[in-house]
Amino acid sequence: MIFAGDVGGTHARLALFESRGDKLQLITEQIYPSREYPGLEAIVQEFLKGKNAQGLSAGIGVAGPVRNGRCVATNLPWVVDAASLAEAAAFSRIALLNDLEANAYGIPTLEPDDLAVLQADTPDPRGNAAVISAGTGLGEAGMFWDGSVLRPFAGEGGHSSFAPQGELQGELFEFLARRFGHVSCERVLSGPGLVNIYEFLRDTGREVETPAVVEQMRKGDPAAAISRAALADSCELCVETVELFVQIYGAEAGNLALKMLATAGVYVGGGIAPKILTEIKTEGFLQAFRAKGRMAPLMETIPVFVILNENTALRGAARAALLQQR
Repeated sequence: MIFAGDVGGTHARLALFESRGDKLQLITEQIYPSREYPGLEAIVQEFLKGKNAQGLSAGIGVAGPVRNGRCVATNLPWVVDAASLAEAAAFSRIALLNDLEANAYGIPTLEPDDLAVLQADTPDPRGNAAVISAGTGLGEAGMFWDGSVLRPFAGEGGHSSFAPQGELQGELFEFLARRFGHVSCERVLSGPGLVNIYEFLRDTGREVETPAVVEQMRKGDPAAAISRAALADSCELCVETVELFVQIYGAEAGNLALKMLATAGVYVGGGIAPKILTEIKTEGFLQAFRAKGRMAPLMETIPVFVILNENTALRGAARAALLQQR
């Protein structure tokens, strides 16, 4: 049995897997609202209550930089310490990973139906790969070819500087710079980033709000309300927000592909892309992905996929724990 966790700024997914050779069989899973708990230890102990789980190997992906077995979570007021967590939960060993690194570990466990193809080509069997995921925040990670397998590694590229393309994005950058100072990619490519784009288009007078959407944003998740209205074509402001979001997403995915030389593929994960897949599949994403000047011919050969399986990072954390045992 293996304990696995995928811990983000909104939800913490915890599960037990059974290893059967190289295969992982999900036994039980539970989702917890992260912000309603004082720390990860409390969630883990609640999940394990009543289960005979002492001495398990554990793999946990956390949204934030992991250094020396410790992570200060980016979008939560938590510090996750592997040693303290192992002691509190009586784990025999623990692999503490960045959440995007866990996502990368999970990719080899996916079936063809778990992926939507955006750009089809033959992956370079000895090339590197990249993962980019917009959700509560923006995560980026890579996988390098070590001569025999692709090995995941963590990154914090979501906090690198946003590179606006064209006049409209330049104005968006200036709008956000006045608000935040440094404008990271995460300020536009995330759930809160979607809201930032919406407010920019609204406050600069490009489109007006729809009362029904305003009410939905007030009562629930604002980013989800914007996405729903855009997909239903019921609010022009929301439609333009999602279109701009998709263009910026494609451009940043292309930036990451170049930095990693990701000829084995780029994987778009996170909670947002599957929900707006019809928009991601429009030309706006791929045009921005390919628009890299002299590198455009290379960009056209890089396979691009959207990860549809929401448990990819959870499976990846379990796989990392399994590999740690060997």
